[in-house]
Amino acid sequence: MPDLYEIPFRRMDGTTTSLAEHRDDVVLVVNVASRCGLAPQYATLETLQGKYRDRGFTVIGFPSNQFLQELGSNTAIAEFCSTTYGVTFPVVDRIRVNGRRTHPLFEALKKTPDAEGHSGRIRWNFEKFLVLPGGEVRRYSPRTLPDDPVIVEEIEAHLPR
Repeated sequence: MPDLYEIPFRRMDGTTTSLAEHRDDVVLVVNVASRCGLAPQYATLETLQGKYRDRGFTVIGFPSNQFLQELGSNTAIAEFCSTTYGVTFPVVDRIRVNGRRTHPLFEALKKTPDAEGHSGRIRWNFEKFLVLPGGEVRRYSPRTLPDDPVIVEEIEAHLPR
């Protein structure tokens, strides 16, 4: 598996970044979509961001239109996230999470099975990947809420005391 921290992706402003700046943090990577019925999870993701940000945690949203539920531009996505859910965590440039042109970060993340043993293809928007310090990954289904006790326990167990 490639080093997750070195796989580049673009911010909405077109600059390139990676998870490298979060190598010692707990990062919740989520494929998001503004028009999805699961979009209210943005609010819960923002609550987690606010609660744990000062302890070495961040959420990063990766918009994808592969399920035909994302807005057409980065500007529209950013405005929706900000005005509808007050999102302050990074939401980056749109990517592909499945298929021939899957973004390399998601290609690597999808190898991790969830608690039911599902690995591979992203099933729907708001699939979650918790990247722990050192690069270990936990995967959660789209319907698993971001504040599910299993996720919160993992976050808290890996944050600095």
